[in-house]
Amino acid sequence: MQGRLSSCLVKHGLIHRSLGFDYQGIETLQIKPEDWHSIAVILYVYGYNYLRSQCAYDVAPGGLLASVYHLTRIEYGIDQPEEVCIKIFVTRKNPRIPSIFWVWKSADFQEKESYDMLGIYYDNHPRLRRILMPESWIGWPLRKDYIAPNFYEIQDAH
Repeated sequence: MQGRLSSCLVKHGLIHRSLGFDYQGIETLQIKPEDWHSIAVILYVYGYNYLRSQCAYDVAPGGLLASVYHLTRIEYGIDQPEEVCIKIFVTRKNPRIPSIFWVWKSADFQEKESYDMLGIYYDNHPRLRRILMPESWIGWPLRKDYIAPNFYEIQDAH
């Protein structure tokens, strides 16, 4: 079953895959990484002016990584804002997704956190760097195949 947004994207020839609806009735769409930036701009123009959240997760050990965007269409005089969830899957060998920082500035720290914890590179992000782990940290701690080091250095723990 396609939702309103999915039908609109099909009408305009934009490639995506409908993943159905969640328990709240929010439509979930899968977008290819190479199509994400242009579809993000179209969604913004269409009225999805608020990036509620961005997160990422490891689908399975050795499998795909996912970047998830929750967008909201907020308009004056509407009691119930329209929401959509966008999922973008990438391989571990080339985990690259176009950054949508230039569309929604609130993606700044959220994309940095996804990079820091899972190693997803957001192309054209102006300041993509680690924000939770030290710059010298090796590996991506939230990947399911991550092997934790057998030492932990606690600095200034008095």
